[in-house]
Amino acid sequence: MKSYKILPVILALFFGSSLLAQTSRLKAQFQEIVKDKKATVGIAIYNFTTGDTLTFNNNPEYPTLSVYKFHVALAVLHLVDKGTLKLDQDIFVKKSELLENTHSPLRENYPYGNINIKLSELLSYMVSLSDNNACDILFRLAGGTKKVDRYIKNLKIKDTRIAATEEEMHQKWDNQYLNTTSPLAAVQLLQKFYQMKILSPTSYDYLLNVMLSTKTGPDKIKGLLPKDILVAHKTGSSFRSDAGLKAAENDIGIVFLPGGQTYAIAVFVKDSMEDDTTNNAIIARVSKAVFDHYSIKK
Repeated sequence: MKSYKILPVILALFFGSSLLAQTSRLKAQFQEIVKDKKATVGIAIYNFTTGDTLTFNNNPEYPTLSVYKFHVALAVLHLVDKGTLKLDQDIFVKKSELLENTHSPLRENYPYGNINIKLSELLSYMVSLSDNNACDILFRLAGGTKKVDRYIKNLKIKDTRIAATEEEMHQKWDNQYLNTTSPLAAVQLLQKFYQMKILSPTSYDYLLNVMLSTKTGPDKIKGLLPKDILVAHKTGSSFRSDAGLKAAENDIGIVFLPGGQTYAIAVFVKDSMEDDTTNNAIIARVSKAVFDHYSIKK
């Protein structure tokens, strides 16, 4: 056999081993970030440029909390694409739908309710501001949790369960664990969304811009990244038990690097006894490690 025939094999082995070493270094960084932390941390990444997928502590039992508002938004926009709903249609919001004792900028802005509000604005409240009342109103428009759950499953996304509204999650501590996902499933949903396999171009552009405008969790995925880096993301955060246990602190999103490289990332912090600052710092440090991994020339 001539030497030039075996050169591609040698190169493939070299670059394959190099990629494996780089991935191992990144996982070692994750391990360093989470060591000694009183929490379970799950991570998944998908690089749209290279097609690489990486997971860390991936299992299907991470509580989604408000991350699932991204799933609800997809289900609602699917109905928009079908013509069942329209982004510019008025939705009547009753005062009785603006529940107290839950995160709701919508209620704060319209405390007396009984208003008409555009569907597009309701979606923005739910995603950008993580409004719980807006979420449950949109659940009802989408046909309830079972229909949203079925819609996500029909997208061939495994290891995801949507079973409780925001109101139901607030009724009992354990109910926060009814809505679950794996980090990989969250990234796969972001992948399908970004590759425009789910929504029409108009609905895709709308939701992407809403996610780019997310106001919650500035110290999570975006926390340690350069200020000019665009991140389209959706956060989630639980309340604590009487013993101080935090069910979840989450963030999923799409990060746009200079030069056109893009990746999806999901970081879930589960069952944490750390304070909120530490939980958010875990997500931020993981995000920065991934950013550096893809930004720095090897």
